Amino acid sequence: MTAAPHSSPLPPPDADAVLDGLDPEQRAVATAFQGPVCVLAGAGTGKTRALTHRIAYGVRAGMLQPASVLAVTFTNRAAGEMRGRLRQLGAGGVQARTFHSAALRQLQFFWPKAVGGELPRLLDRKAQLVAEAAARCRVRLDRGELREVTGEIEWAKVTQTVPGDYAAVIAKSARETARDPAETAQIYAMYEQLKRDRSVIDFEDVLLLTVAILQDRHDIADQVRGQYQHFVVDEYQDVSPLQQRLLDLWVGDRDTLCVVGDASQTIYSFTGATPDHLINFRARHPNATVVKLVRDYRSTPQVVHLANGLLAQARGRAADHRLELVSQREKGPEPVYTEYGDEPAEAEGTARRIRDLIAAGVPAGEIAVLFRINAQSAVYEQALADAGVPYQLRGAERFFERQEVREAGAALRGAARFGGNDALLDGMVDLPSQVRAVLSTKGWTDQPPAGSGPVRDRWESLTALVRLAEDFAAARPDATLADLVVELDERAAAQHAPTVQGVTLASLHAAKGLEWDAVFLVGLAEGTLPITYAKTEAQIEEERRLLYVGVTRARIHLSLSWALSRAPGGRPSRRATRFLNGLRPGGGRASWSAGSGAGSSVELGAATARPAGEERARPRRDRRPARCRVCGRTLTEAGEMKLMRCEDCPSDMDEGVYERLHAWREAQARALGQPAYCVFTDKTLVAIAENVPSDERELGAIAGVVRRKLTRFGADVLAICAGEDRSGGEGTG
Repeated sequence: MTAAPHSSPLPPPDADAVLDGLDPEQRAVATAFQGPVCVLAGAGTGKTRALTHRIAYGVRAGMLQPASVLAVTFTNRAAGEMRGRLRQLGAGGVQARTFHSAALRQLQFFWPKAVGGELPRLLDRKAQLVAEAAARCRVRLDRGELREVTGEIEWAKVTQTVPGDYAAVIAKSARETARDPAETAQIYAMYEQLKRDRSVIDFEDVLLLTVAILQDRHDIADQVRGQYQHFVVDEYQDVSPLQQRLLDLWVGDRDTLCVVGDASQTIYSFTGATPDHLINFRARHPNATVVKLVRDYRSTPQVVHLANGLLAQARGRAADHRLELVSQREKGPEPVYTEYGDEPAEAEGTARRIRDLIAAGVPAGEIAVLFRINAQSAVYEQALADAGVPYQLRGAERFFERQEVREAGAALRGAARFGGNDALLDGMVDLPSQVRAVLSTKGWTDQPPAGSGPVRDRWESLTALVRLAEDFAAARPDATLADLVVELDERAAAQHAPTVQGVTLASLHAAKGLEWDAVFLVGLAEGTLPITYAKTEAQIEEERRLLYVGVTRARIHLSLSWALSRAPGGRPSRRATRFLNGLRPGGGRASWSAGSGAGSSVELGAATARPAGEERARPRRDRRPARCRVCGRTLTEAGEMKLMRCEDCPSDMDEGVYERLHAWREAQARALGQPAYCVFTDKTLVAIAENVPSDERELGAIAGVVRRKLTRFGADVLAICAGEDRSGGEGTG
């Protein structure tokens, strides 16, 4: 901590109570009122506590008037939390708002005086006007492209880039865009013209116009500065150039400013956010008091150790200002690293672990599954639904509720109904080819679009449907497009059950500012994290910070996993993210050193890795290549490996057993309110009817009969194999 040049006045006795319970660094924040203050606060270090106690202490000590304080942050949720805490501490008159909320309030008040008349109407739906601007430029945008162009216009405005400079700025920067920058600039210019013609403003204009008034009207600027004497800015690493300009105008030539941030949590640069203002704060304010909060009250030493290790390998300016956290909690379980053979196995394994945690007493609402892109949620929605685990999505629609997925489903449904008369499907002999052809009419291509954003998100969603079709065709080679549509409808129905309290599924970006007892970081493979379009060192380092944010969301339990291939039977060509090198067993030579707690639980190498300590339903399988029990050929397809024979080889299935199993499964599915495949898949029923097991050991040795299903359905299945008819649903299920 760097001491301020002047000490704070001694507070009256009643103010001391506000300082009770603060650690030394938090107390230093709460009592530093001379000159500007910069608080470098790591994840889980109680920065909101320090900020609110600082304001409350100043109010109760008589150094601050509540109405003279403006505290700004980035979300309404954070502002609301701050107001609530301040009320509890006796400082209820303080203004705690987002940048936009504070600016809009000022703009509405001063517009009649500065400009005259009423403030122009604020656009409710910016995208509609962007679409009209594109149409006037003779550019047709689909829904995803419209979101992409709208996002680019927002980025340009918060970075104070005018339409005429946009293309040149993009050319100079490393920013990748899905569309021609010159075309976007043209749409941007037309959009601005339409706003002027209709006397409307958008969200970014609120900041721009407030800045313009404060710059041009010194009397109004003086009035604002007379109202607000003290400023607090939370999440300072996320400010944009435009927000910083507004803050400078609010503060003026005074030094009554306190900023709080963590350069290692900068993950929104694509929106114009930059940590430069935080990093350069001491250079701009040489007399600033700098306090570092590093005592982590959120996470166990094991989680903190991994978080510190991630940052120890980082590069760049933000890395030079990293904070090494020190956990204040008791020891907890080590992070668990799991390598799976394929993505479905990873999702199923994650669902099993979650079910075990819930059974052990961890509330479902205190568990989260975090992934890099929203399209990854589909396989986890399915796995949790199959496992009977309630879940809720944060920051994104459920997979089957997304606009592009609904549109694609409608197109596939139409093709299944009228495909025989559709020239689009001519020559498309297999199911995946038919799906690709249909989705191509919705904008899908075999190559991803450049850059990130809505266009990329749309492509990922459609690609997830293509992959689902490929997997479905591999499991059912004779399946038709109509069969796939039925499968999609069943999956959608299984995942649309409303849930109130459930496991959170969220992207890493959407998880910022949240925390859970247990966090599962999934899909941690090269190409996903870092994402493929992260090319420059700065982009790679932001991906590393994204993983750091994910790790620091966990209080106690932390699991990290990746898959070697996308689909069952696929070539295991993937590898774990480079960010875990030196930090996980088998991840390469460690390049950093830290305190105790470096151990970890790990299960690597198995094609379908399972949680450490989970009892298996069957003995460990021989890892030699699976061979057909009829002809001896090496098996590669997941469906064939389940049956342990080639699809074309003769089946010795007991037809009577199969029919009874099929009827029983339908009754079970109805009773459970789930699709039939959630009980057992068709392939598993065939495998059971071919093997006709006589005891639990033999039944558990069949692929697809996991421990949970053996426990739940084993007695019924064995009774059916012994000749009983349980289609009425009676039994242990």
